[in-house]
Amino acid sequence: MISIHKDKPVVIAGPTASGKSALALHIAETQGGVIINADALQVFDGWRIVTARPDDADLARAPHALYGHVPFDAEYSVGHWLRDVTPLLQGERPIIVGGTGLYMTALTQGLADIPPTPPAIRAQADAIDYRDLLAELDPETIARIDTQNPVRVQRAWEVLTATGRSLADWQDNTPAPLLPLADVTALVMDAPKEWLTPRITQRFGMMLDAGALVEAAAMLPTWDPAHLSSKAIGAPELIAHLNGEMSLARAKESAIVASRQYAKRQRTWFRARMRDWTTIPVSSTELSTVFTFRT
Repeated sequence: MISIHKDKPVVIAGPTASGKSALALHIAETQGGVIINADALQVFDGWRIVTARPDDADLARAPHALYGHVPFDAEYSVGHWLRDVTPLLQGERPIIVGGTGLYMTALTQGLADIPPTPPAIRAQADAIDYRDLLAELDPETIARIDTQNPVRVQRAWEVLTATGRSLADWQDNTPAPLLPLADVTALVMDAPKEWLTPRITQRFGMMLDAGALVEAAAMLPTWDPAHLSSKAIGAPELIAHLNGEMSLARAKESAIVASRQYAKRQRTWFRARMRDWTTIPVSSTELSTVFTFRT
């Protein structure tokens, strides 16, 4: 059994559709606390259904923070998130939940104070294929980033180009974390592929039933693939359907495939960087029976 102390912060990481938000709600309703988002796309407004942000029923069950608080066309980074989350760590017991591993490790291990990327360098990087950017990175940085994630590869290239120092070098001079791992209950959901894949398929169907296509139609007039919020899985596919570029069936299948690929990248990140976290096997156990709640 895993002990959850009432006054100790909880951090929950897990791949998409693994049930981490449901676990956060269970803990909040059992012991109290505010659920704080640590998902890089759920921070944006506009794509509530597609990014699986909490609905009104969930928001009524427990306090939530950092969901949909950023304009859909704004820039946002892990540094922004750390600044936003800092004051929340001093209030009601935080229950931090999300699938963005970088946010979690930055919170519990610290984040290098890297200067912002100049717009000219960002524009230069936007025009280069990420595989060409990857070829220019140093071996130490390549070993630390998700090389299948174009956003992470581009970020590493921008840091190297803008500062003359590799991302790995910046990381090696990282200040103390806001919330050290030793001070939290750190949980990571272990969701095997064979268990998670049908859930991903089912969830995207539920998103369509809940109005994801209507949501996409509302976003269509302001659609810009360069927006970070446009990286939400399902958003490009539904926009392509609305533009007559693919059938709804194909858009659905493409979104499901992209979601499965994203979950694979998440699992790889968690296995590599969260070895000291408590693993929760979600495929074989009713989660509510795994924990003991202590005051």
